[in-house]
Amino acid sequence: MCERCNYAEMLEGHGVDPTPLRQAVLRSIGEESRPLAAVEIIAAVRDQMSINKVTLYRILDLLVDRGLVKRLSAGDRAFRYGMGETRHHPEHPHFVCSQCGVMECLEPDLLPAGIRKFQIKGKRIIKHVDVRFEGICESCLKARM
Repeated sequence: MCERCNYAEMLEGHGVDPTPLRQAVLRSIGEESRPLAAVEIIAAVRDQMSINKVTLYRILDLLVDRGLVKRLSAGDRAFRYGMGETRHHPEHPHFVCSQCGVMECLEPDLLPAGIRKFQIKGKRIIKHVDVRFEGICESCLKARM
């Protein structure tokens, strides 16, 4: 959950008109502690205002294109959406439960240290890093017992 982010300023800073719907979508992603599926985002936004699926996906595409949001694969057919890298949202890996499909954010210090060295030493620019750990979450482990 991020109480330090001003979502209207973030949108404007990335050249995006901060309409109420765009702010609501970005806020719903930024205020969660884990990446969300589109169905979760639309449910959160609908608690505040009306939105349809087409509009949601257009907003998500725009936010991903501008770097405000990251589209993350959990290894299934549905993407999850999390905040793009900012000073309040550093690059970090994720954990995906292979049983229930939940995706969790992990601490940034779990990222392999060599990733940034790869960019510095080589003639390349890293635009996106996606480190995903897969396994069984605590809830699913407890359910097995």
